[in-house]
Amino acid sequence: MDDLRTTLLTLAPDERRDFGVFIQRQRRKAAGRQDSRLYELLVQAKELKPEQLIAKLYPDEPNPVAYYALRKRLLRHLTDFLLLRQRQLDTTAAASVRGQLTLAQYLFEAGIPRLAWSTLRKAEKLARENEQYEPLNAVYNLQIQYAGSPHAVPLDEILPRYRANKKAADEEERANIADSLLRQRLRESRARGRATVAVDGILQQILAEYDLQEAFARSPSLLSRLMSIARNAMLVRRDFTSFAPFIERCYNLMERRHGFAPAQRGHQLRLLYMLAHALYRSRRFAESVAYLEQGQALIAAGPARQFTELVPRFTFLLAANYAFLRRNAESIALLEGALRGPKPLAAADDLTARFQLSFHYFAEGKFAKANQSMLSLNRTDHWLEQHLGLEWMVNRNIGELLIQFEMGNQELALTRLRATERSLREQFPAMPAEGDAPAVPVGGPYQAVLLYLSLVREVIENPAEARRPEFIDRVWHMPNFLSSEREDLQVLSFYAWLRAQTLGRPYYDVLLELAYA
Repeated sequence: MDDLRTTLLTLAPDERRDFGVFIQRQRRKAAGRQDSRLYELLVQAKELKPEQLIAKLYPDEPNPVAYYALRKRLLRHLTDFLLLRQRQLDTTAAASVRGQLTLAQYLFEAGIPRLAWSTLRKAEKLARENEQYEPLNAVYNLQIQYAGSPHAVPLDEILPRYRANKKAADEEERANIADSLLRQRLRESRARGRATVAVDGILQQILAEYDLQEAFARSPSLLSRLMSIARNAMLVRRDFTSFAPFIERCYNLMERRHGFAPAQRGHQLRLLYMLAHALYRSRRFAESVAYLEQGQALIAAGPARQFTELVPRFTFLLAANYAFLRRNAESIALLEGALRGPKPLAAADDLTARFQLSFHYFAEGKFAKANQSMLSLNRTDHWLEQHLGLEWMVNRNIGELLIQFEMGNQELALTRLRATERSLREQFPAMPAEGDAPAVPVGGPYQAVLLYLSLVREVIENPAEARRPEFIDRVWHMPNFLSSEREDLQVLSFYAWLRAQTLGRPYYDVLLELAYA
């Protein structure tokens, strides 16, 4: 794979055109023409090997040395183009502060300290209002450097503000580190499936290590970091019924007391997403939609490119909520629109959209379309387990086997079921009691999943089994399943299929009844 070609192909059509013009402006005689020629060859539909590219660029005499020098020059052009575009598109307070800081430095060097200090005061005000700690630190350093000017703010006024900003910046950095560290440890745990993890212990250890136990929502950025840390713990504990009201109180308190400046929209949007997701997992679907729509309005009102990475997440969660509000057709339209968008989704978002779409088709009884969406994932079990975790892979396999059964492919369904059972049994064998540690049954944390699969196997092998009283009783009293997984709507969606088989009723109707039970 050609990394330069891969990078160039991420540009949207209008950006490719602009980059082509940019190269034309930078080029110098023959060398410049070769820059444009290499760019055209790299972005064409068919990928060419290095030797083919060299032959086309240097038909008279192949010159690999010149070719690799040309690639380096094209990469520099791309870097300059992206830097220039970023400056043009970045309308955040941080960008404005950096611009004013550059202007102030120039004015000091040009010998106009009065105007330079006027610019610094504006930069300080803007940075303080928008909690831009890093550029504000640079502003204070420049003020301290030129504190001897007759136009300067008194040094004994600058220093306390400088120290307060350093403290706030340090607290935000520590929260950021704690957030990343917790994510890493929980990601390592998820890669091993539902292995027991002492989430509270990890969380308290990290908060103590970075002195964040008493940190409170003094700013949108810090609140966003702290809520992210708490949310990661909730994702493992599945304790969203307590997290949802907590983050809702914090968000509404921040909104009433301080509000969110335009430069804080990113933090506000992340808080809105976490809040909407917690409400969704708590089955407060209409309230979740209200917060998502508030977030979408903020995204639409901002610069077109500023929050593009958040758009898919809002779309996926909105589609998931719609499904439980009997608006499943709208869910499908949202996801199909995301997959057909002018710019391709990131790899993880693309997989999420396709997997989620298969569920919505399944709920509508469109099993062939659900199967097509599932097949379009085009990833092996090993790849999914390595990149997205064991649970993602297990969920995909269960969804796939249910689709195959509904399409009348019992043998394919059984093959997928056996493969999933085998994988879980191999990874989590039974363990005898040892010392104070109790015995662990086969399947370990996935014991309930193996029980579920055994019931599904009986239905696949003999569909009439689902209507027998003894089987119905076993389904309706599955131990340690719905009680411990109440807030996992993915688990509920799978269980609803089994319940629907015992009732002989449409799957979607049973799912909604269980969701509102």
